[in-house]
Amino acid sequence: MKRVKNKKKILDYWQSYSDMMAALLLVFVLIIVVTIIHEKSNYEQKQKLIQDYQDQIEEQQEKLDAIVGVKGDIITKLNEEFADSDLDMKIDPDTGAISLDSAVLFDFNEYELSSQGKAILDEFFPKYFSVVLSDDVKPYISEIIIEGHTDEQGGYMYNLDLSQKRALEVADYCLGDGTTVITPDRLEEVREIVTANGRSYYGLIRNEDGSVNAEDSRRVEFKFRLKEDEMIQSISDILEEQ
Repeated sequence: MKRVKNKKKILDYWQSYSDMMAALLLVFVLIIVVTIIHEKSNYEQKQKLIQDYQDQIEEQQEKLDAIVGVKGDIITKLNEEFADSDLDMKIDPDTGAISLDSAVLFDFNEYELSSQGKAILDEFFPKYFSVVLSDDVKPYISEIIIEGHTDEQGGYMYNLDLSQKRALEVADYCLGDGTTVITPDRLEEVREIVTANGRSYYGLIRNEDGSVNAEDSRRVEFKFRLKEDEMIQSISDILEEQ
């Protein structure tokens, strides 16, 4: 009888041990399942973030491609608009910046427009703004810049003052009160996006041998700036967030 009892105790012990091991195994299995589910959820979230990031980059790239296309279209239109013009001007094929020789606008070392300079601006400005303010271009325009440049003769401050005064003289003639260059109904529209500044002798034009081309360096440039800076900043913000 004693043997039976001992045997029963041994069986109960092993039964309890196996139950405990089964419970531990179940716990381990549950932990593994929960871990797998958690990792799968993290993986799916990461994949979604990656996909969202790629979608945003593609969207921004499309916008940048559109901006690049717009710049090319503007340059093409400017060339077409001035194709039959006798104006002494140069259109940069890469940026679309237009240079007018200072010699045809001002007397040497002067900042008051000559009568010839006024006649040139009377012809230039209406054509220029007919392109950059056209319905399909204007939404992309951030700024129009009238920029004065000098050669390297004289000091920095003298040339800075001269280049600034020339840029402002051009702006005043075209955008000042009583101007006849821009029609009254478009004057405020143009004023909103035009700025004028002088660059002194920074931005010199050089010959192929590296020497300064003083004549070409003395100029007034008309530049358009697209909203690509905002686009680039937007992409930078997205990269920082990711």
